[in-house]
Amino acid sequence: MELAAYQGGGTLRLLATFDLEPSNLLRLYGVRLLQAPDGRRIVYAAQSGNRRTATFDPAFAEQVTKLASTVYDEATTADGTNSKAA
Repeated sequence: MELAAYQGGGTLRLLATFDLEPSNLLRLYGVRLLQAPDGRRIVYAAQSGNRRTATFDPAFAEQVTKLASTVYDEATTADGTNSKAA
């Protein structure tokens, strides 16, 4: 997982990008973990131009979001802290 140095200027804030291998038959690169203004986190597949390269079943997306959020929350930042220390 790569923590985002530039979090974007839109409504959704980019937290991290990561690669996902849900099975040995499928790999997704550049999946994004985003945070909405209300604090909700969501995942989006990479884009090609202005189109998403994949979409996820809501239950699968929720599982991936929870897992990615856990990894993000526990990730150590450049200053040696993580979001739980804040």
